[in-house]
Amino acid sequence: MTSGGGGGFFSVTAEPMYELSVTVCRVMRVWIDQDLCTGDGICIDHCDDVFVQLEDGIAYVAESGQPLNDPGGSGSLASIPSRHVESVIHAAEMCPGECIFIEADAAPAESIAAVDQSAA
Repeated sequence: MTSGGGGGFFSVTAEPMYELSVTVCRVMRVWIDQDLCTGDGICIDHCDDVFVQLEDGIAYVAESGQPLNDPGGSGSLASIPSRHVESVIHAAEMCPGECIFIEADAAPAESIAAVDQSAA
């Protein structure tokens, strides 16, 4: 740190001490508790690639365009493509029924690429 003359001016110069290489990312998955869903469709407004509303008026998650309608089962857990993560999080925050749940697990970067490719 250096200081300028008399006026109390300080400037900080920092150089990186090391480089960090990260090969582990997060795989994010989403599911909906249909018992809490109010059927407003706000989630679909935010991300219609991940959320769908079926004939029963309740929202479900979708993966690769297919609704996952196994309420309460592991078959209702959809992987979130990285391009939709922000909109899915926003949908969960705006949901009046607070029924959207997001899970994140550490996974190799290759797994992230596989999720993104399957959703394309």
